[in-house]
Amino acid sequence: MAATHRGSGVDVEKVLGVQMDVTDPASIEQAFDQVTEAHGAPEIVVYNAGITRDTLLLRMSEDDYRDVIETNQVGAFRVVRQAIKPMLRKRKGSIVLVSSASARAGAPGQVNYSSSKAALEGLARSTAKEYAAKNIRVNVVAPGPTDTDMVAAMTDQAREQLISEVPLGRLARPDEIASAVSWVADATFVTGATIPVTGGAAMGY
Repeated sequence: MAATHRGSGVDVEKVLGVQMDVTDPASIEQAFDQVTEAHGAPEIVVYNAGITRDTLLLRMSEDDYRDVIETNQVGAFRVVRQAIKPMLRKRKGSIVLVSSASARAGAPGQVNYSSSKAALEGLARSTAKEYAAKNIRVNVVAPGPTDTDMVAAMTDQAREQLISEVPLGRLARPDEIASAVSWVADATFVTGATIPVTGGAAMGY
């Protein structure tokens, strides 16, 4: 197993840490080469990169918008394109893109973030249709409010508002999102799907 990072490293036993910048195509290619050299060409790839630049639309600069799109959306395109190549040779593969419930629900101050995450669904569905005949599956997991550094940085009031919208009455744990990613990565008859992991906040998603 391998995990990428932006420079802080990965301190998990039996996991190969590889530095990668999703805004740099050369860095992505180099990272895939490192993983392939150590473990062989990857058959499962999970894209979980994401940044925020939250502010209301009229205060949002083009840089705020472009920076989020570049990492969350264009970065995903680059990684998927790189991952598809060896999967085609093997005639099998599974790609999981981590989106967000805000992709469909929207969120005040997140025009850029919601737009970028919504685009992942289109990317997944189109790629899934293009390569289904080659036994390559592409799916999306859309978490709801989750106990991450992003949410920890919010004000107490904003965090409580998030939790109040979740029928299960709490934030998701990262391992609960990971279990959904693991399931769909291995679900051999699921492709082009979006799996909501929202504690009931997106019923009928």
